[in-house]
Amino acid sequence: MAKPILEVNDLRVSFKMYAGEVQAVRGVSFTLNKGEVLAIVGESGCGKSVTAQTIMRLNPTPPSIIKEGSSILFDGKHEITKLTNSQMEHVRGEEMGMIFQDPMTSLNPTMTIGAQISEGIRKHQKVKKVEALLRASDLLALVGISNPHERLHQYPHELSGGMRQRVMIAIALACNPKLLIADEPTTALDVTIQAQIIDLLRDIQKKTETSIIIITHDLGVVAEIAQRVLVMYAGRVVEQGYLDEIFYNPQHPYTWGLLRSVPRLDSDTKSALVSIPGTPPDLFAPPKGCAFAARCPYAMKVCTEIDPGHFRVSDTHSSACWLLHEDAPNVERPIEAGGRTHG
Repeated sequence: MAKPILEVNDLRVSFKMYAGEVQAVRGVSFTLNKGEVLAIVGESGCGKSVTAQTIMRLNPTPPSIIKEGSSILFDGKHEITKLTNSQMEHVRGEEMGMIFQDPMTSLNPTMTIGAQISEGIRKHQKVKKVEALLRASDLLALVGISNPHERLHQYPHELSGGMRQRVMIAIALACNPKLLIADEPTTALDVTIQAQIIDLLRDIQKKTETSIIIITHDLGVVAEIAQRVLVMYAGRVVEQGYLDEIFYNPQHPYTWGLLRSVPRLDSDTKSALVSIPGTPPDLFAPPKGCAFAARCPYAMKVCTEIDPGHFRVSDTHSSACWLLHEDAPNVERPIEAGGRTHG
């Protein structure tokens, strides 16, 4: 069996603030295999973007701190948490690429598209400017931009939102990375362009066998592209498994809530969308038990006192919920197989 391209173990990341320490990521563990697409989902503030940026070592230190005992092993040889900034510069861009949320704020408005794509190629592959620009033109063609030779000389403001996002993908792919992290790559785009970007990522993944982590709160995007899913809440993974396991056999009340909040077009019944009541906990002082207990209609006394840990549903599926304990009462979950809601 092939070794995973990425192994994250007990990752804990905090931010030192004047008011105290924000525990943004609290013991996240997962693996990513070669050529696999993993989605990390959850509402805003759950720690998914901090997790992704920590893998790339993009969080400024200070105020961010990677806690002792955290491990991010990349390609079986790079312990990301131990690399110096100089060593990390060789990994970032060359072996890992990242697509950011908002291309308009990520692209440099004073540089041409060609200069921004070729910059990483020249740095990591030590080629001349002309050769780097030819490679940049090929990348623009790969991501579906017409007239790539002309686009090389344009500036970000001259392109549409969808084209700017394609440029961001081209920059991330410039050095043929083994790992591509896409942080909410479709958030600022309209539905039609979103579908095109997802199709593009799927096509690139098949052609290059690049492993992809996609960060999103959109379960529709997850269903289109992911093979495995991590559900995060309050800095922790509360459920993980293959796509079908999460969508057709969800086990955590938070996952049920996420699925119930998504509109469905394949159901004859007209059921209202259900929001999750309450707000996430303050990560200055996280609760000692299950972080979701205060918002969970099935919470028991043990939920507020003891962290449940992960219960194994199958060899590939686990959930951090006391309802899976053998002594827990049986509850009728409000969501059927396939994500259909009751009522």
